[in-house]
Amino acid sequence: MIEKVVKRLNLVYYLFYIAALLVAAGGYQLYRSGASIDPASQAGIAVNSVLIIYIIGSIPIALSLFNKKTKSWAELPSLKEKLALYEKGATIRILVIGSGFILGVLFFFLMNSQSMIFSAGIAAIGLFFCKPAEVKIISELKIEDPEQND
Repeated sequence: MIEKVVKRLNLVYYLFYIAALLVAAGGYQLYRSGASIDPASQAGIAVNSVLIIYIIGSIPIALSLFNKKTKSWAELPSLKEKLALYEKGATIRILVIGSGFILGVLFFFLMNSQSMIFSAGIAAIGLFFCKPAEVKIISELKIEDPEQND
């Protein structure tokens, strides 16, 4: 049961890296075609500020909220319920942090701004902490018998 959850979460996790590569390829094509946002313009400053605030805020909030929730999920008696809630929460955490990563990559090409690639890098590091693993799930949910099927 845990293996299935890990497989589904890994799929979501790696899809964000694939999406980032596709966005980078598309962003490069946009850059070559001349589509850009001037980083010194009001729109550029606004996009830059909003994205940096989003990334800097979303990573610690997503990680800490997920950590708090896993502690409450660990107290549940049903393994099936624990895993269902964990999978849903982990997916949301990956979506929140991964979206900052993808947007950082996209706006790096649209704005040709170093701060955007640094922001994408920070989000990529945050996404690394979301990598699902069976051992991690067993530890976080305090599962004593991983072979339990209830």
